[in-house]
Amino acid sequence: MQAHERHMEQVTPIRSTTQKFTEISDIQNDLILFSDGSCAAILTVSAVNFSLLSQREQEAMIYAYAGVLNSLSFPIQLIIRSQHKDIRAYLKLLEDQEAVQKNPKLQKSIHGYRIFVAATVKEKEVLDKKFYLIIPFSALELGVSPSVFFSSKKRGLPFQKSYIFERALVVLTPKIDNLIRLLAKVGLRAKQLTGEQIAQLYFTFYNPDVPPPIIELDKNKEGTTIIKTGGLKNP
Repeated sequence: MQAHERHMEQVTPIRSTTQKFTEISDIQNDLILFSDGSCAAILTVSAVNFSLLSQREQEAMIYAYAGVLNSLSFPIQLIIRSQHKDIRAYLKLLEDQEAVQKNPKLQKSIHGYRIFVAATVKEKEVLDKKFYLIIPFSALELGVSPSVFFSSKKRGLPFQKSYIFERALVVLTPKIDNLIRLLAKVGLRAKQLTGEQIAQLYFTFYNPDVPPPIIELDKNKEGTTIIKTGGLKNP
């Protein structure tokens, strides 16, 4: 019994957080700060139904997009995310419209369309694709850190958080504006994600089967961003 109690006292509980797992240090100014001092901005980009374009339009789109990539003087990362389309809210909307519709013919048409949509989604895999562009800011762009000369046992950010965000904003802002302008010439709409949208995006990455909650960003006394979650968003 005493040996068992001694063994229980030596067990150290594992304490970890999702933030540590993802190596995110903070989210401020619509930028992500990672634990190594690097940052990133995320743009969401609209899509074009390529199959509906004529062959000449498709070729023009390809050449224009290639021109955008070749004109960039900085690296970017493209993420294409595919998710099963959740149409429960749409089916509920059709059901409500069917219930309040007084015209019998229109009510029958709505009912038939609702059944058709539900059957189509059940038989075929309907995916929702979203496109993101990541613009990185390397920690090397901060210069030489004092920690190089005065090493400490505790590893952390190479510079103060406020300085890193300030430098990242100076470097990334013109890149973001330039990329949005270039994509607009191709007919693609790009928009930078806000801090709340970034936090929600990471939440859905690691919780794909859970409806995303309403997320608000706030700061504690140390100036670190904390995430507050509210009720779930409507599907």
